[in-house]
Amino acid sequence: MSTTSLRAVGALSLASLTLTACSRDTLEITNPNTPSIAGASADPQALQLLATGLLRQNRNSRGGFITETGRFGREAYVYTPQEGRNTSAYLIGISGQNRLDPAGFAVGSWGGPYGNLRDIFNFKNTVTASTLSETEKRAALGFARTMEAMELLTVISTRDTIGAVVQINADAAVLAPFVSRDSTYRYILNTFDAAVTDLTAGGNAFPFALHSGYAGFNTPATFVRFNRAMAARAAAYHATSGGGTAAWTRARQALDASFINITANNAAAYNVGVSLPYSAAPDVTNPLAAATNTDLYAHMSIDADAPLKPDGTKDNRFLAKIGPRPPRGAPAGLGISSSLGFQIYPAINSSIPIIRNEELILLRAEILLATGDKAGAIAMINNIRVNSGGLAPTTLTASSPDADIITEILVQKRYSLLLEGHRWIDMRRYGRLDQLPRDITTGVNAHFVARVQPLPQAECLQRIGQTGPLAGPGC
Repeated sequence: MSTTSLRAVGALSLASLTLTACSRDTLEITNPNTPSIAGASADPQALQLLATGLLRQNRNSRGGFITETGRFGREAYVYTPQEGRNTSAYLIGISGQNRLDPAGFAVGSWGGPYGNLRDIFNFKNTVTASTLSETEKRAALGFARTMEAMELLTVISTRDTIGAVVQINADAAVLAPFVSRDSTYRYILNTFDAAVTDLTAGGNAFPFALHSGYAGFNTPATFVRFNRAMAARAAAYHATSGGGTAAWTRARQALDASFINITANNAAAYNVGVSLPYSAAPDVTNPLAAATNTDLYAHMSIDADAPLKPDGTKDNRFLAKIGPRPPRGAPAGLGISSSLGFQIYPAINSSIPIIRNEELILLRAEILLATGDKAGAIAMINNIRVNSGGLAPTTLTASSPDADIITEILVQKRYSLLLEGHRWIDMRRYGRLDQLPRDITTGVNAHFVARVQPLPQAECLQRIGQTGPLAGPGC
C-alpha cells in the first residue's frame, strides 16, 4: 500500500471505538468524541481539557497492556481466586488448539488505543479549524501526531502479523481496511517524523499543559526528544519485523536525536524519561501497585534465571524489584504456584514509565550490533550489567557470535525493564518465543506461548461478510 493510500482518510468500525475503563478518573470532558471547535478556539481551558483527555486515555490503557504482555512473556501471573480465565485465557487459550479465544480475556490493547485514536483525530480537526495562531497549531498537531503514533505502536506490537487499521474518518460507522505489519510500521514512523516537523515549528510552548510525567519534555523542543526516543523504539521493532537495514538506520538516527545519555551510571540517570503519574482517589491509582494489586504475582523463572554478582548474590535489579508474597496457585490447576511478587510499583501513586534512558542504552546496544559495531554493543551491555545489575562485565567479545550478544541484550532488557511491557515483544521479534517457559506441558491444561493477541470478537462480528482488507485477519 502506498504512503498516499495509507494517509487517506478512512474510518474505524464501531467496535474499534470502545473506550477503556475511566470510571475512577474524575476529569469530566463533555462529549469527548465530538469536541467543540468553537469552544476550543475561544476558551484555552477547553483545549486543555481535550489534551488532558488524550493523555489520560493513554494512561488508562497502560496497566492492562503490561499485565497482558507480562503473562504472554512469562513475567507475571494474575492469580484471581474466583476467576481462572485470568490465567487460562492467556496461557492455555482454547484448550488443545494453541490459539487464544477472541471472545476471551486476552484481547486487550485494542479498544483503548482505538478509542484514543478517535479522539486524537477529532483533536487534530479541532486544532486545525481553531483560531489558535499558526505556531500554536503546529505545536498542538505535533503533540497529537506523536500520541497517534504511540497508540498505533501499542496495537501493532500486540497484533504483529495481523496488521492494524491506521485510517480514521469522521463517520465511525464505515469500516476501514487493515494494512500489513510493514505498512503499519511505516505509517507509524512517518507520523512520528511529521510530528517533529510540526513541533520544530511550534514555538516555545504548547497551548496547553502536559501532566507531570512529561517534566523536562513539556515544551515543543524538548518533546521532540521524547518523540525521537519513541520513534527509535518503533524503528527497532520494524527492523526486526522485516524492515531490515533501512529501519536500523532510521532507529539510529532517531536515537541520536533523543534524550539518550550513554554515560549514565546510576538509577537517577537511568530513570530519566517520560512516565505516567498516578495518585490517590479521586484520581486513578496505579493499577499495578503492590500495595493494592494482591493478585499480581511474578513468574518463578525470574528468580531461577537471575544473574549472579561476583559475590554470589543475585542481580541488584532482581533484589530491588522482586520480593516474597504468600504462595498462591492458579485456580483449578491451571498453572503452577508462585511465592514472589513485584516491588517495582510499591504504592498507588508510583509512576509507570513510558520510556526511559535505561531502555535507550539497551536499544543502542541492539542498533550497534545490527549495524556491525559489536564492541560498541558490548560497551552498552556492560554499562547496564555493571551499574544497574551490579554484575561483572560480560565475557563476550567482538569475536562472539551475534546470537550470543543478542541473548545477553535480552537478559539485560528482561531485568532492567521488568514489568514495563517488553519481554514478550522482544522475544517474539528475535524469534525466541519457544524459549519462554511453559509451566504445564501436557494434558488438557497444557500451556502454549501466544504469538499475537487476536482481534476482539466484537471487531470480527463487525466484519462478517467482508472481503479483502475489510475482512478481519484471523477472524
